[in-house]
Amino acid sequence: MGKRFENKIAVVTGAGGTLCSEIALQLSLEGAKVFLVGRTMDKLEKTAEKILAAGGVPPTAVSCDVTDEKAVEDLAQLVHGAGGCDFLINGAGGNNQKAMPTITRFDPKELTGELPEGQKGLYDIDIAAFRSVLDINTMGTVIPLLAFSKQMIAKGSGSVVNFASMNSFCPLTRCFAYAMSKAAVCNLTQSFAAYFAPAGIRINAVAPGFMVNERSKNYLGTVEEGLTPRGQQVIGHTPMGRFGEARDLTGCVKWLLDDEASGFVTGITVPVDGGFLTLGGV
Repeated sequence: MGKRFENKIAVVTGAGGTLCSEIALQLSLEGAKVFLVGRTMDKLEKTAEKILAAGGVPPTAVSCDVTDEKAVEDLAQLVHGAGGCDFLINGAGGNNQKAMPTITRFDPKELTGELPEGQKGLYDIDIAAFRSVLDINTMGTVIPLLAFSKQMIAKGSGSVVNFASMNSFCPLTRCFAYAMSKAAVCNLTQSFAAYFAPAGIRINAVAPGFMVNERSKNYLGTVEEGLTPRGQQVIGHTPMGRFGEARDLTGCVKWLLDDEASGFVTGITVPVDGGFLTLGGV
């Protein structure tokens, strides 16, 4: 019996990150040839080494800014030469501290410059950073989707998994640009799914909850070693009582990619959040 994704070609953006590196590994173990895409080659090479050590199909690492149309077109040509894209995981994205205030509610002092040192309000944020968050999370999803959907059209089928967030449904405090952009990912997932359905392309999204990585450990702590105040808030709002791990996401992604398992599913966003969205906070 062959592997589930044998002879398939997958493009994974953000493949140097905690979540998408694990997705890339799992797809390669299922037989897919994976193109690892990101801005930092060192991180991509670490993912490639992990795949090779696990016995996965040897991947190809490509440094690429997914908001750069020319760079993505060059990447698409490379993938076309290998046989064309079957799966696209739009995992590249992120936030920027410069786009975030430090306070959670409006304070008149932010208009007079009298906030305490080290604090900033919404009027003090860096608008260029705000735009950059919108760009990486929205256009960084749209540009690869447009480039690789052409190859899927030529094949008569394909599957795309975009990365939304809990912020898509209910924005967390201070995350204005991030929440805006991730809400947009849900909407574009629906609208592009409807548009490309006649071409046999399915487009869905996952919305990860609070996942464990080095950055989250710094500002949330861990259940095992102690939580920060914000981490305590998160766990108190998560019925399953823990943070998510990359392995919690991979099964959902593989289900969405698999035509036999989810062939009549398109345009949805699946929360993978330990039940975070089930609680109203009251």
